[in-house]
Amino acid sequence: MDEKLQKVLARAGEGSRREMETCIREGKVFVNGVLATLGDRVQITDVIELNGHPVKFAEAGANRRVIIYNKPEGEVCTRKDPEGRSTVFDRLPKLQGERWIAVGRLDINTSGLLLFTTDGELANRLMHPSTQIDREYLVRVMGSVTDDNISALKKGVLLDDGMAKFTDIVDGGGEGINHWYYVCVMEGRNREVRRLWESQGLKVNRLKRVRFGPVFLPSKAKVGCFVDMDEAEANALCELVGITPNDVKTKTQQQKVDAKRQKGKSVTARKAKGFDWQSSDKPEFKPKKPGKRTFR
Repeated sequence: MDEKLQKVLARAGEGSRREMETCIREGKVFVNGVLATLGDRVQITDVIELNGHPVKFAEAGANRRVIIYNKPEGEVCTRKDPEGRSTVFDRLPKLQGERWIAVGRLDINTSGLLLFTTDGELANRLMHPSTQIDREYLVRVMGSVTDDNISALKKGVLLDDGMAKFTDIVDGGGEGINHWYYVCVMEGRNREVRRLWESQGLKVNRLKRVRFGPVFLPSKAKVGCFVDMDEAEANALCELVGITPNDVKTKTQQQKVDAKRQKGKSVTARKAKGFDWQSSDKPEFKPKKPGKRTFR
């Protein structure tokens, strides 16, 4: 069965379909040694090259894998950092003939849920603005938050890159000058959550992503560790962006080996449990079913 060339390139994690169409127009793609043109279709037996390097033909859903990573503060979301800092890719399981593609980014001082997949098309669809996937964060704000602040943040604030707002704000408790909130945004703009609070003269001193669409950060995903997404979660994620979920791959024996290796790594000086911070003035969050939260 043949497929559009740009679709195959996107699924291989080389970029979005639109970016791949641009590469084809610019003469950067060859198929079986012949310069490709927009509209070409390819088969699994074809040899594809992009910018002089071979691209593996991955059939739709074949070997698709999705993992949930609990990013610690201090790691950057890049494959190689010129400053030598730790990256989110350093602790991921090694792959043969494939590569991990991050679904979005978190800044160096933000921790929590990051999704990685071997399916470039799934990653691109999840990140595309048109999908309107909500992201939920647990945030600790320093300062006095008024009803007017909450109202303004939900109504919309003009930032440097346009209007932004929280689609929901839920009080998470706290005492003194620091207070916890759960907030939701529909975009993945750079430092959007921090900038929204700063627009009200308030400072964010803890920020953790706890949900991406239907996927919650599980308590078993300790800080600096990953867990494989189970079949039901992966199916829901695929359906969310219009990808047929029937061929989602379940955990293999190799994935189990990866998990055992990960457990043996020293990933943090403290023993992370649930959503604990190195702080004593926060509520302990225990994830339940979607929409339900309990504190103790």
